Amino acid sequence: MTDSSTQGIKTVLHPVSDLATAKAVYAALLGVAPQTDGSYYVGFDAGGQHIGLVPGGGPQGMTSPVAYWHVPDIEAKLAEVTAAGATVKEPAHDVGGGRLVATVTDPDGNVLGLLQDR
Repeated sequence: MTDSSTQGIKTVLHPVSDLATAKAVYAALLGVAPQTDGSYYVGFDAGGQHIGLVPGGGPQGMTSPVAYWHVPDIEAKLAEVTAAGATVKEPAHDVGGGRLVATVTDPDGNVLGLLQDR
């Protein structure tokens, strides 16, 4: 039997309209410089939490922050949550470095993120 428990919420992505300004605000808030600093994504690691800034909501078209639950097997967790009533919004896909992400919506339309590091 595969362990399908989560490792908790370790990543939260925030859609931003002005990446440079948001980067300054989050750097001041978190007290650290970004670990990843690109034109398409800025990421901070602070206290075991990863905070990401995504300009324009990114390819996912996010309109509000999305919390990502870290899981050991993303496909198994997708099957489990959809069987329980969630709907796949964005299927699992590689976003680089072997990291897989997916999003689902709960029955009330809330977006939940899943993330698996390989």
